[in-house]
Amino acid sequence: MGQLANKIDFTVVFLVKNANPNGDPLNGNRPRQNFEGYGEISDVCIKRKIRNRLQDMDEKIFVQSDDRSDDGQKSLKDRADAVTELAKIIKDKAKDSDKYAKVACENWIDTRSFGQVFAFKGSDLSVGVRGPVSIQTAVSVLPIDITTMQITKSVNSVTGDKKGSDTMGTKHFVDFGVYVFNGSINTQLAEKTGFTEEDALKIKEALKTLFENDASSARPDGSMEVLKVFWWKHPSKLGKYSSAKVHKAVKVQPKVERPKSADDFSIIVSPLDGIELEEIDGQ
Repeated sequence: MGQLANKIDFTVVFLVKNANPNGDPLNGNRPRQNFEGYGEISDVCIKRKIRNRLQDMDEKIFVQSDDRSDDGQKSLKDRADAVTELAKIIKDKAKDSDKYAKVACENWIDTRSFGQVFAFKGSDLSVGVRGPVSIQTAVSVLPIDITTMQITKSVNSVTGDKKGSDTMGTKHFVDFGVYVFNGSINTQLAEKTGFTEEDALKIKEALKTLFENDASSARPDGSMEVLKVFWWKHPSKLGKYSSAKVHKAVKVQPKVERPKSADDFSIIVSPLDGIELEEIDGQ
């Protein structure tokens, strides 16, 4: 294995039940919805989960969550400066941005996958990396129903005679929904970042187990499940079909008026000549 020689497209179908898959901070942390009532999960949220899964696979990640930091660094700048070669480039008068990008891509799989902007306060060097892996926003197959639940804490946060206002709270969750998101891996950008065939296989593995080790009060274990991953490998670098045409090959349709389980949906894939399709069950 080595340099990525074939364009790749993928589609992921997953289920949400009694969970808040992606809260909207501008709307009281309610699950995201578009104006037509369909549920949405941002591409940023999905990339976060992929990064977490890659980190669980012992890959080096640049954009780490604070609660999952595995190198003791408290900021992105600290993490970048901790790499000796990157620190040297910053101090060098030439400030070679291409070399900086190359070293960064070699160090972190998420940088060579999704790209990254390196622009830190106090530094004269600004570097932008375009990543080959693109992810679209996930959208539910049908409009979603959101349930709001009032909750209370049994204790006050601070000492006082009366029950504090902070003992009251609200939780929102999606009753049930099947969501779909699409993605692609561009070979030309892969050449620039050093993204390899092995990296593509790691992304595929992360997609299969996207919600493992991701439990929280908003997303209890088992409330989100990957149903299918469709992975297309084109016969060439440029691809035989456009990504849009490939993604449209997957049709997820309800079999009943009010579906309540994965069995209430049919997933149909139209064949595309000359392109290799791998259909993977979620784990």
